[in-house]
Amino acid sequence: MNKALIALILTAASTAAFAKLPPLNDEAKAKAEEAKAKTAHTGKVDAYLLCKSQDKVAAHVQKTNKAQAGKPVATPPCADPGKFVYTPPEAAPAAAAAAPATAPAAPAVAAAPAKK
Repeated sequence: MNKALIALILTAASTAAFAKLPPLNDEAKAKAEEAKAKTAHTGKVDAYLLCKSQDKVAAHVQKTNKAQAGKPVATPPCADPGKFVYTPPEAAPAAAAAAPATAPAAPAVAAAPAKK
């Protein structure tokens, strides 16, 4: 009896798990995009802080272990990502669409390279 009841409960739970979720509305999509951008920026900030700490450790090792440390290896400087600034994707195309409306667009002509 108990096994049949457990099987029935598991079947009902698995049926609910396969239920289709409604599509996201525009506000939820915008929040998801902002969260995605914020996560990417956090990753850049973490990489910057790691780079700074590695440079600090390398400088300390070079300073204290002159006999064991070889020639210092040149590495690219750490790039600071700055503050997090998010511009929604809807605002960017609207601003870009307004700019060409004031100035006429030049026709795109591709010049073929001359053969010699």
